[in-house]
Amino acid sequence: MIKYLEDENDFAKEINVDKILVDFYADWCGPCKMMGQVLEKLEDTLVLKVNVDKFPNLAKEYQVMSIPTLILFKKGEFVAKNIGMMALDELKTWLNK
Repeated sequence: MIKYLEDENDFAKEINVDKILVDFYADWCGPCKMMGQVLEKLEDTLVLKVNVDKFPNLAKEYQVMSIPTLILFKKGEFVAKNIGMMALDELKTWLNK
């Protein structure tokens, strides 16, 4: 399931779940669009999309220097970070480490 962050103040609440993958992206970013298509194929992972142009403070807080950047959180805690495009199989392997 894919959700889009609407309000920066809701971020902490949104990531405080068992497991969530946060996708830092921008609408103008080609690799982000390709990664978005891969993320749509994930069936068992909640994805929160965060537009870095709308929420630059969050991008700065999580040291997002390149996009797409994926950050995995469990119960609000940072678990892992990946920068750049990944194929679906690669993404599934990374998520299940």
